[in-house]
Amino acid sequence: MAITDAALAADLARAGLEFMERVNGEVNLPLPSPPPYYSPASCREEHGRFDANPDEIVGVDDPDLPAKVNAGWWRMATEYDLIDAQREFLLAVDYRDPESVEPETAWVRVRLADEWDLAGSEVTALGSSFAGLYTERFVPEFTMLSLDHQALLNTTVWGDGTVSTIVIRPDRLPA
Repeated sequence: MAITDAALAADLARAGLEFMERVNGEVNLPLPSPPPYYSPASCREEHGRFDANPDEIVGVDDPDLPAKVNAGWWRMATEYDLIDAQREFLLAVDYRDPESVEPETAWVRVRLADEWDLAGSEVTALGSSFAGLYTERFVPEFTMLSLDHQALLNTTVWGDGTVSTIVIRPDRLPA
C-alpha cells in the first residue's frame, strides 16, 4: 500500500515540516535546457549550480553531521531564496509502497516550523538509501524547490561518503 498524505504529514512533522498539500500537475524545474541525465548533482556551474562552502561538507560518520548539514542547508536555503515569506517551499517525496521497487515521486508543499531538524530527525522521507554503502546511521538526502520554481536545492550524499547541499539557480549566473 502506497504512503498516504496523512502518514507523510505525521512523518514530516517530526522534522519541523508542516505538510500543506500534494502538488497536482507538472512542476517546472529552473533549467531552460537541462544537461543529459538531469539531476541537480549532474548540473555544472554554467547551469546555475552553487555548491556548499568547504566547511559545510560533512563525512557521513561525523558526529556533528546533523548540526553541520542543518546549518549548511539553512544558509543556502535562505541565501538562494528557497523559502518564501511564509516559510514555504516544495519537497520531493517518494510515495511508493515499501514493498515496491519503482519510485512514485511527487512534490508536496510544506511549511518550515520555527523549530526544525531536517538532518537529525531520522524522517524516512528525508533519508538517503545510498548512504547505506558507507554507514548504518541515518543520513539525510532530499530535494526541494522554491514556490516560484527558481531555486532547486539538493542535499545529497556524494560518492566519497560526504554530504553537502547544492543549489541550482540559473537566474543568479553572472551576466
